[in-house]
Amino acid sequence: MPFYRRQGEIPRKRHTAFRKKDGSLYFEELISREGFSGVYSNLYHLAMPTRVKAVGAFQPSTDALSSEAIHRPRHVKTADVRSSGDFVNSRRLLFFNSDVRIHKAHPTENSKSFHRNGHHDELIFVHRGRGTLLSQFGALEFTTGDYLVIPRGVVSQVLLKEDPGSPASFLIVESASPIQTPRRYRNAFGQLLEHSPFCERDIRTPELAAPRSEAGEFEILVRLRNGRQKYVYDHHPFDVVGWDGYLFPWAFNIRDFEPIVGRIHQPPPIHQTFEGGGFVVCSFVSRPFDFHPDAIPAPYPHSNVDSDEILFYSEGEFMSRTGIAPESITHHPMGLAHGPQPGKYEESIGKKSTEELAVMIDTFAPLSVAQDAALVEDTEYASSWIPKAEKRNGKKEI
Repeated sequence: MPFYRRQGEIPRKRHTAFRKKDGSLYFEELISREGFSGVYSNLYHLAMPTRVKAVGAFQPSTDALSSEAIHRPRHVKTADVRSSGDFVNSRRLLFFNSDVRIHKAHPTENSKSFHRNGHHDELIFVHRGRGTLLSQFGALEFTTGDYLVIPRGVVSQVLLKEDPGSPASFLIVESASPIQTPRRYRNAFGQLLEHSPFCERDIRTPELAAPRSEAGEFEILVRLRNGRQKYVYDHHPFDVVGWDGYLFPWAFNIRDFEPIVGRIHQPPPIHQTFEGGGFVVCSFVSRPFDFHPDAIPAPYPHSNVDSDEILFYSEGEFMSRTGIAPESITHHPMGLAHGPQPGKYEESIGKKSTEELAVMIDTFAPLSVAQDAALVEDTEYASSWIPKAEKRNGKKEI
């Protein structure tokens, strides 16, 4: 994120001797993007952060396997995805390309190992659940509706707050490029502009606790494009006494997104919340509908000629379609027109508002459909734009 944060104890100047009370040195670590040209933070450790005690096994990934390659709209019922474990092991890949990997996760337990993503930034949408994201930057509390942004290279653990009646459910995006706020909403200095639908006041950052001065064996699993590599360090990774800079995990709740509305239907870019290389993320929230006397609030049919569209329905009334439940994902691939279900276009006229929460991911390269998505797919979705009466009369065409 392009704003400055400072936590704990740091020296007055970078790259200078910073000493403990006994005269020994703290150890400085630079975490930076784009070599030395992007955003960065400096962290100060009790022990060298490079102390690898052992290199463990490499666990190759087998999840990036495509299902059958028929080009069609899809409805994936992700509430039925079977997964368990911590917030890493519970991930099930649904869609992917070279820019982005989209997972669903139903974590059931706390992280036992530490996690570091070596090749991707992570965006986690908390559809349901509460807990704490721990990292070398401190503790960041999260709850239902939060987006969590975790830059690559951050060492983390997720601790869940138990709620047996409402198990955790995450939508997770792994990005091959940095996840950022939209450029259209930032000024030349990186500050979110006055007309941005959210600002820095809405963003939460970690709070640094006392450093962990513990020796022993600490397992860090580094997630890579093709699997996970296990490392064992001889010192607790959360031994930071202070840090400052522009790179850190952060959280933003979807309910703090202030929708932009108009007299007639506004296009999806007004809902943009994040961007990465080759994709954008939008937030659809409760809002007044268009107020032109002849406005049609339902989205007009449109063709995604340059993008695949993923829409994750989190909660509320989804006025453009029936048969969609919370945690449903629709996938509309480029090259096809899509829009409201029959009758919903006309029914929307005169409606004053919508109560919904949904997350949209538009990619600018085609998405492959992973095998775990095919297991929970509604295979009748592609023909759902044909009125039921016409289907009964044998006029269904696929």
